[in-house]
Amino acid sequence: MAYPSPKDEIPVFFEDTSVAFASKSDAQLRKTYWLFSLMNQARVVNLGTFFIKLALKLHLPIKNVIRLTIFEQFCGGETIRDCDPTISLLGRSGIGTILDYSVEGEDDEASFDATTNEILKTIDKAASSETIPFSVFKITGVASADLLEKIQRNEELTSEEEAAYARIQERVETLCRHAHDKNVRIFVDAEESWIQGIIDDLTYRMMQKFNREKAIVYNTYQLYRHDTLEGLKSAYLAARQKGYFLGGKLVRGAYMEKERLRARENEYFNPIHVSKEATDSDYNAAIDFSLDHIEHISICLGTHNEYSSQYCAAKMKKQGISRNDDRIWFAQLLGMSDNISFNLSKAGYNVAKYVPYGPIDAVLPYLIRRAEENTSIAGQSSREYLLVKSELKRRGIGSL
Repeated sequence: MAYPSPKDEIPVFFEDTSVAFASKSDAQLRKTYWLFSLMNQARVVNLGTFFIKLALKLHLPIKNVIRLTIFEQFCGGETIRDCDPTISLLGRSGIGTILDYSVEGEDDEASFDATTNEILKTIDKAASSETIPFSVFKITGVASADLLEKIQRNEELTSEEEAAYARIQERVETLCRHAHDKNVRIFVDAEESWIQGIIDDLTYRMMQKFNREKAIVYNTYQLYRHDTLEGLKSAYLAARQKGYFLGGKLVRGAYMEKERLRARENEYFNPIHVSKEATDSDYNAAIDFSLDHIEHISICLGTHNEYSSQYCAAKMKKQGISRNDDRIWFAQLLGMSDNISFNLSKAGYNVAKYVPYGPIDAVLPYLIRRAEENTSIAGQSSREYLLVKSELKRRGIGSL
């Protein structure tokens, strides 16, 4: 893989905080500053998550505190309608919204059906809005993870499990068919390696059905796995042979510690790269491969990595690909990396924010992960904190 040379012109920079935080009032910026200053301290995050879980378990009146702090920073609301102000705010800056129903921990047929119906509503919302370019769902939101794991191990299923698997396939097809009929692109999120194989199988079947004219269904590629880059290339070849377009969301990955622990406990080869440098190399190589085959691949870079975003922008320019080519998108999470999202959008690239929503109790696992990841990812929380601090200084206001 050839990295851009120092002589290559980088089309976009991410240091302009006046662009990144233009939509925030002074009061909102101060609030963000204090939130990230707390999240920058691992001990505070650990204690805070412990007491939040305890307070909710004891039914203490803490929901409003959560709502006005971490929930407000990282979520659009409890319902789709609650997200409308966020959708409009992002849209005024040329940034799209990806509504992400982030309810977790449900594991019964009624919940799977309810989640399916909610995702159908997000597709309908996207179809009626010019600023919602994608919908998204996790297979485990509509399927039992235990059953998926059993299927991936090629174990014999009981008649009840066969019936449950048939319902899983029906739910997945219902979502992808509805997205196709509404002309809404839909991401299938990646999950743990011990169920990712069956998720891939289901997703590629949907691509073969619904990606005949263009990419509607997108699989997610976790480049922190050492086999993913070759998996992307193989998926491209299969798509070409079978006559459909490949949709790919490129991410680094979200289950590193869980993957390493399980590999160690079960004594199999860890699927995760041994170094961040190896992950970064594969991620940028995936950008190379996708742009080199852009006639048949549509991609979304789901990344908070500034270099990879610049790398893709520079490669697009080098290959003469328009900044607003609809086959290439960038995406970040709401409440994070606004310096990337807003500066990319201002420069003319296609950008969207993941906007999680759902009842506070149900999205709490997501919110805790955001806090923990901001603390554990090297420099992430410090980076956010310093950017906000820089903007406060630029505006000539204090943090109080």
